[in-house]
Amino acid sequence: MQLELMHDSILDAIGFVVAATGGAKKVGSEMRPEMAVDAAASWLKDCLNPSRRERLTPEQVVFLLQRGRRAGVHAAMDFIAREAGYEIKPVEVEDERAKLQREYIAAVKAQSVIADRLERLVSVQPTLRNVA
Repeated sequence: MQLELMHDSILDAIGFVVAATGGAKKVGSEMRPEMAVDAAASWLKDCLNPSRRERLTPEQVVFLLQRGRRAGVHAAMDFIAREAGYEIKPVEVEDERAKLQREYIAAVKAQSVIADRLERLVSVQPTLRNVA
């Protein structure tokens, strides 16, 4: 893995992610498959050049953040977090899966407890009506 340095701009940080995950030709052609490889690379380079009009959409930025995450390259996400005053750490997929499984099991148990309470309440309620 390449050493990630502090970046001066979001475009610089995203450019680092692009370079570290295959370069403009590979990444550009994945982002714009309808274009020829060289044209897609040129488009992506233009998007990362602040003096050009082309810009990435928010969805394309998220795509690049996800691509960087999968490759273990966090330069762009680190830049965004630092500039916005956040401290972040990547979540390990297996840890997230285990957490979601624990939450699901707890929710099912809670639902079962609620269903049992409702059932008891319904079975007691007719008796209360007969007494009154």
